[in-house]
Amino acid sequence: MAKRGISPKGKIRILWSPNFAYAIGLLASDGCVGKNGRHLNLTSKDKEMITNFLKGLNIDCHIGKKNSGSVKEKKYFVVQIGDVLFCKFLMKIGIMPAKSKIIGKVDVPKEYFFDFARGLFDGDGSTYSYFDPRWPSSFMFYLSFASASKKHIDWLRGEFWHRLKIKGHITRASGHNTVQLKYGKKESLLLIKKMYHSRSTLSLTRKRLKIQKMLGIVGEKLYN
Repeated sequence: MAKRGISPKGKIRILWSPNFAYAIGLLASDGCVGKNGRHLNLTSKDKEMITNFLKGLNIDCHIGKKNSGSVKEKKYFVVQIGDVLFCKFLMKIGIMPAKSKIIGKVDVPKEYFFDFARGLFDGDGSTYSYFDPRWPSSFMFYLSFASASKKHIDWLRGEFWHRLKIKGHITRASGHNTVQLKYGKKESLLLIKKMYHSRSTLSLTRKRLKIQKMLGIVGEKLYN
């Protein structure tokens, strides 16, 4: 486990907190560490993800824009931070360069694990819901995490089982490298309550509102 403290020569203060762990989750899912071990990068179509990331790290940094290069030229927001000490910290806890297919365990303090998981969910997670026509008034919903690394998904599933005794199930879409860890309604409710444990913690508005709407249909609230 990386020691808690402050990087005296780095730009980013290395001090675990709910929002710091959330930012680490965003990096583990959607970010990258440069091959030279000197820079880290986060790119997203959602500007709020970038601003949340910077808030989580408690750093002020320029947010740039870039095009996807496709015919439709989708615009992305991007932030790049140069911090050798922080990059070394990331590699020590399991977030390495070219991590997409090889990332496994990420060494997060246990008290901040579900904040980290919320960051993973905002980065590469999703929800979907529907009314099952076979049973009147039967509303179903699922929560899922995705990764190109089966090793990472297996580790994540094991951590959720250890903490909440929820099993979920793993799928891989035909023709795709992405592995998904999915949880049904009953297990999702347990997981959501842990990830969204406080109104004051960072999260993506659009995903949070979608979850609130789903919970409202089954008579549940996101926050007590």
